[in-house]
Amino acid sequence: MSGAGAPSTQPTDSSDLRVAVIAASWHDTVMGGLLDGALRACQDHSVEPEVLRVPGSFELPVAAQAAAAAGFDAVVALGVVIRGGTPHFDYVCAAATDGLNRVALDHTVPVGFGLLTCDDEAQALDRAGLPGAAEDKGYEATAAALATARVVRSIRSTVVADVR
Repeated sequence: MSGAGAPSTQPTDSSDLRVAVIAASWHDTVMGGLLDGALRACQDHSVEPEVLRVPGSFELPVAAQAAAAAGFDAVVALGVVIRGGTPHFDYVCAAATDGLNRVALDHTVPVGFGLLTCDDEAQALDRAGLPGAAEDKGYEATAAALATARVVRSIRSTVVADVR
């Protein structure tokens, strides 16, 4: 199971953070579970997110970049790509992953990686946080982005304090 060894974290008040949750639109059931998990994590951390929808996973990086440039403290990217019979899967997964990583590094804004890259629909459903699912990747990606945003903010405030 891919979730083995995951860190346990307790929700912290993150109401002072601006968070964008960007969700792809393909695969309604899976995306519904991922988005519900992200919204539950935001609620647990006292965050009112801005939810934005894009057509597919390939479009996640450009929307994430716009959110980071607009001053959001954290971005959560949610999507699912299911392997088919062509190389399309490989190109979309690589482009979305590389693009989201670039956004995080170029803008120093945490990007929660809620992009499922699965061999089949059963794997995606088992990670979407739906009833009976083994994992809740929408929740996990959001909690990770929020925790990292708090660390980044702490580092920035320490650097500013040291300069004074």
